[in-house]
Amino acid sequence: MIPDGVVTWAEIDLDAIAHNVQAIKAFVGPNVEIIASVKANAYGHGLLPISRTALEAGASRLAVHRIQVAVTLRQSGITAPILLMGHTPPSGVNLVLRNRITPTLVDWDTARLISAHAEEPTNVHVKIDTGMSRYGLEPEKAVDFVRYIASLPNLRIEGLFSHFATADQEDLTQARRQLQRFRDVHDELAHLGYPIPIPHICNSAGLVTLPEAHMAAVRPGLLIYGMAPSPASTPSFPLHRALTLKTTIIHVRDLAPGSAISYGRTFIASKPMRVALIPLGYGDGYPRLASNRGAMLVQGQRAPICGRICMDQMVVDVTHIPGAHLGDEVVAIGQQGNDEITAEEVGGWAETINYEVVTHLLPQVVRVYRLNGYYPAPHEGLEQWASYLTAIGHQNYKYLDPHPLLETEGTAPQSPQ
Repeated sequence: MIPDGVVTWAEIDLDAIAHNVQAIKAFVGPNVEIIASVKANAYGHGLLPISRTALEAGASRLAVHRIQVAVTLRQSGITAPILLMGHTPPSGVNLVLRNRITPTLVDWDTARLISAHAEEPTNVHVKIDTGMSRYGLEPEKAVDFVRYIASLPNLRIEGLFSHFATADQEDLTQARRQLQRFRDVHDELAHLGYPIPIPHICNSAGLVTLPEAHMAAVRPGLLIYGMAPSPASTPSFPLHRALTLKTTIIHVRDLAPGSAISYGRTFIASKPMRVALIPLGYGDGYPRLASNRGAMLVQGQRAPICGRICMDQMVVDVTHIPGAHLGDEVVAIGQQGNDEITAEEVGGWAETINYEVVTHLLPQVVRVYRLNGYYPAPHEGLEQWASYLTAIGHQNYKYLDPHPLLETEGTAPQSPQ
């Protein structure tokens, strides 16, 4: 299950991903498309396995923020529509067109450039800024812009979208104002003879809190991975968390009173202690702000973090866990025994959000995938992963470009160890 020599890894449950996508689909209904957000390495979970699983489970499209990510999806054999939500620079126009990526348009120059290089009708989406003051076109400019795009050859406006700023809050007043601005633009365009078939505005939070905003499609992100954006936007349907971050005890030692732990001597033992060294640190993406605040699970019990978290390791207190020994499995995020440490709890220790906790996990944290209760063998490449999916009844995608540093791929099913 775990590659030889690996002491820190993330287990990704693809069954959970599939469950979450199917639950979202059941919630929004059969007439609403799911555009699965897989940006930031699928929120730290691994781009290619998550994308394939989401599409198998009912998503009809993918959304990313960077051209290189969309190209990687195409090179892996994925043929579903891919929405590039971010900017297309002039140097990326041919990449977008060659790989049949759907660009987002918000300015005249980019629209003109894509049209000039397109050799066949190309679907585009227009983004309207309804309240984020971020990427997007001001609503009052939408009619002129859409009219301009319609005048250009080989551009076909397939979608119109925006993004909620406060749909994760108790007070939805501002979110409803954004929705109304968006509807006004979409309706005006239709009235003027520019009907746009796929309007979409719902992120994960809006999907839950504003069902009236589902429209033609929704763009879930965090929900796919089994987490809610906030307490106020926790869905009524059950989610299954997909990521468990694990490591091991690599050293155990006894400390006398007065012993200092780690840089800066921020923790001084006030009594005899037994501590364990854990090979996980901020160089893996674990937050340094959890120093002297957080905990790990060892044998189902919480082992507090003592002293500053280092780049590659940290020290935890196992005085109250007398059976703790070299090689014990340690859970940093996830469940062990009757206890669980969630990404939200880690985010609380680090004064951040669950999004940041999972997306910060770096490639050196090996991803190990479970599907239909089995773990594929690690480091066998994408061709073997395709065979594995086929063996357990998934569609036979074609995978061409292995990315061993981004994710662990597999072969035939093996029983979990």
